[in-house]
Amino acid sequence: MTRLLLINPPEGLGPALSSSPLLEGTGIDTAIGEADALRRLRIRSYDVVFTDPSTPVEEDLVFLAEARLARPGVRPMVLTTQAAPEEVIAALRSRVFAFFSAPWDLPEITDMAKRAVAATEWHEGIEVVSAKPDWIALRVNCGLLTVERLVRFLSELGKDLPESDREETMLAFREILVNAMEHGGEFNPEQVVEVAAIRTRRTVVYYVKDPGPGFDPAGIPHALPDDAESDLLAHAERRSEMGLRPGGFGLLLARKIVDEMIHSERGNEVLLIKYIV
Repeated sequence: MTRLLLINPPEGLGPALSSSPLLEGTGIDTAIGEADALRRLRIRSYDVVFTDPSTPVEEDLVFLAEARLARPGVRPMVLTTQAAPEEVIAALRSRVFAFFSAPWDLPEITDMAKRAVAATEWHEGIEVVSAKPDWIALRVNCGLLTVERLVRFLSELGKDLPESDREETMLAFREILVNAMEHGGEFNPEQVVEVAAIRTRRTVVYYVKDPGPGFDPAGIPHALPDDAESDLLAHAERRSEMGLRPGGFGLLLARKIVDEMIHSERGNEVLLIKYIV
């Protein structure tokens, strides 16, 4: 049986996890503090451990280091009432599985818990090359789990943005990242995509470089042209005839969301630029 360990969870989280069909058959235990959690980890195997949202992130990361000594395979999830960008970066460096600050989205946490339970080789998914609050450079492997984890961390780093802007920008970034992993890395976990997230006073910028040879959209008959918004159905049918899944929509969506999207000459590098009003 898979098991989750929660330390002084926020109101509603335990019931949300236990009632979710995503986690059917999963055992859920609650610890009253970090000492109790470590005691439990030493006598029983757990797949996921959630930190106490009332403790500082720095303290959470110390606890999680001890938790990994007791259970090397445990997936750590940080819950906190609020987080500074430096704390999110520290969690990234510490290879935390996921990071959530209040207000908590219980369905999103439940979905991530399910992903954590099912995860196997995830430790090397996100590598921090360099990081400070206004410029983070990463190397990520080509896997959908890595996409969801990275989007979660970057969303936390953008908590100071208006919610609608943050959600839309992260949607555009996710589409471009998935496109890079699929077409440049062929979803091969041995392949790596380079990512940078940059903040200025007036912009949010994401840079994505895939490991592929690049492409020329004009030379690909199944690609979605810039003016194809009125002919999406024909585009989907054309790809289906070629034995390909519907594609190109992500690029079109990203173009509609961000203020600028710029590809390199080879086509395997892209900049997404969103102006902050």
